[in-house]
Amino acid sequence: MFDILLPEQSEFPLYQQLYLQLREGIRNGAIPDGQRLPSVRSLQLQLNISKTPIETAYQMLTAEGYVISKPRSGLYVLNPYKEYPYSQQHQQPPSMTTMSVIHYHAHTNPNVIDFNPTRLDQAAFPVRIWNKMLKEALDHHLCEIGMYGDPQGEYALRRVVSEYLRNSRGVNSTPDQIVIGAGTAYSIGLLSRMLKGMNHVAVEEPGYSLVRDQFQLNGCEILPISLGDKGISLDRLEQSHAELVYVTPSHQFPTGSIMPYPERERLLEWANAKNAYIIEDDYDGEFRYQGKPIASLQGLDDNGRVIYVGTFSKVLTPALRMNYLVLPQALQHQLTQMQQEVFFAPSRVEQWAMTAFFEQGHWFRHIRKVRNLYKKRHHRLIELIETHLGKFVEITGQNAGLHLQLLVKKEATSEELIQEAAKAGVKVYDLRKTWIKQRQDAGQYPRIYLGFASLNASEMETGIRLLQKAWNMN
Repeated sequence: MFDILLPEQSEFPLYQQLYLQLREGIRNGAIPDGQRLPSVRSLQLQLNISKTPIETAYQMLTAEGYVISKPRSGLYVLNPYKEYPYSQQHQQPPSMTTMSVIHYHAHTNPNVIDFNPTRLDQAAFPVRIWNKMLKEALDHHLCEIGMYGDPQGEYALRRVVSEYLRNSRGVNSTPDQIVIGAGTAYSIGLLSRMLKGMNHVAVEEPGYSLVRDQFQLNGCEILPISLGDKGISLDRLEQSHAELVYVTPSHQFPTGSIMPYPERERLLEWANAKNAYIIEDDYDGEFRYQGKPIASLQGLDDNGRVIYVGTFSKVLTPALRMNYLVLPQALQHQLTQMQQEVFFAPSRVEQWAMTAFFEQGHWFRHIRKVRNLYKKRHHRLIELIETHLGKFVEITGQNAGLHLQLLVKKEATSEELIQEAAKAGVKVYDLRKTWIKQRQDAGQYPRIYLGFASLNASEMETGIRLLQKAWNMN
C-alpha cells in the first residue's frame, strides 16, 4: 500500500490535492501498475473528509487514463513504469531514479541480480517466532480486543523501546517521550503538525526524499544544505534561516558519511542558540562494521533540542509498518492536543507481539544474527568490487548500513551505467531522487549504489562479474 497525507493548510481544494498526490505517485512509480486504489469509503475514513473530493479526484484520474475501473472490483492503476524485459535487449529499460520505485520493484525476475538498497534477506526473518508472538499477543490480550489503544502507542512497548535505546544507542528517554508510529511518512507528518510555525526546514543534499515531501506537503519551505565528508555542512546551515534540520548523522543517506563528535557538538550548539530542533533519523544505526559504535546525537543533547527517529524495518522487516519517535520533554505537553487530530498508532496486536519479542529476548538474538550475516555480506561485496572493478571505481560509505556508494570512473552518466547493467541482467541504482537542486553526476564521475542485504555470496559475485563486463572494466 501507500501513504496519503494531506496538508493541514493549502491553497488548493481537497479534490485537487488528492488528485495531484495520486497522479504524481502513479507517474513516478511509487504507486505501481495494477495497484488497487482504496475505496472511497475507506479513504474517507482514513483522511476524515467527505466522499465528494475523493470521488472527484478519482473521476479526474479515470478520465486522464491513470486508472481504470473494473466492474464490482474497484479502480486499478495503469502505471507507465513497466518491468524491463531483460531478455529483449533492444528495449530501453526505465531508469531507477526514486526510492519509491525501488520499494515497489522488490519482486523481480529471479534471473536478475538486484542490488536493491532497501531489501533485506527474507530468509532471515524469524517467521516461526513472530507467529508465536502474534498468537501469544491474542491469547494474553483477548480482553482488550474490543477496545482502542493509546494513540501514542502501547505503554509496555514504549517502555521496552526506551530501555533498548538507552542501552544500545545512548538515547535518554522515558516511556512518556516515546511515540509509536506507523512508518516514517506518518511520523514526519506528525512532527510537521506538532512543530507548526517552524516552516523553514533544512535537509541534507542529497537526502531522503520522502521526508522532504512530507514537510512540503504540510506547507514547509525546504532548505537543501550540501554535504561534506563529515555530513551536513554546518557552515551553510549556520548561514541559513532554518528553524528545523533533518539529519542522518550515524550513517548519512545515501552517501554513508558519518558525523564526527566535534561536528555533533557544533550542531547542538547551533540548535540551542537558534532555539531550533534537530530531527535525528537513526534509520540503520544498528549496523556498523568498522570502528566503535557511535552514540546517538540525542544522547549528547542536554537542552532538549533533538527529536530522535528510529525504525524496526531495517532490523526485522519493512513489511512491519512500525517505527518510533523520542520527543524532548518540552514537546510532550503537545501530545494530548495532537490526539485530537490525525493521530493513530499501528495495530495493537502487532504492538503486543513486538513487546513480547523484546521481553523474551528475541529482538536481541535477531540483531546479533543479522549483524553477523550482513557484516559477512558487506565484507564480501567489498572484496568482489576490489577484485573485479578495482581501479575503475572508488568505494565510499562502507563503514555502516546496508548499501555501498560507488564512484564509477567512467565518462558516462549514472543513467547510462544503469541501462548497461540492466541489459546484462543486473539492477543497480543512482538514487537521483535524493537530490533537489543538482544532478548528482553533473561535472563529475557518476555515483551508483549497491545494496547487499538480500543477496548471497554467489549472487553478489555473479552480479559484480556482469557489471565488470557490462561497464567494460577489464
